[in-house]
Amino acid sequence: MNILYITLVIFLFLNLIAGIWRLVYGPTNEDRILASQLFGTITVIILLLLAQINENAALRNVALLFASLAAVTAIAFVQSSSKNKDTRSEND
Repeated sequence: MNILYITLVIFLFLNLIAGIWRLVYGPTNEDRILASQLFGTITVIILLLLAQINENAALRNVALLFASLAAVTAIAFVQSSSKNKDTRSEND
């Protein structure tokens, strides 16, 4: 079973590396924030798989922390994005 978990971690890590392309070359800020959300989600999944492999409860706590931070980041981006759109519409 550990071989399956390790294979999944490697696959997810490769997806994380592929997401760097969208983060760096994303044509819009929305593409970049979705890439960062992808990083957050994959990081949480990888940490949970590693916690299962090593039977380490501390990694589950770290995964919960990353999930919370990813949610706060998304909320902050949406608020920032909506303020920018309001400012642009007032200037037009």
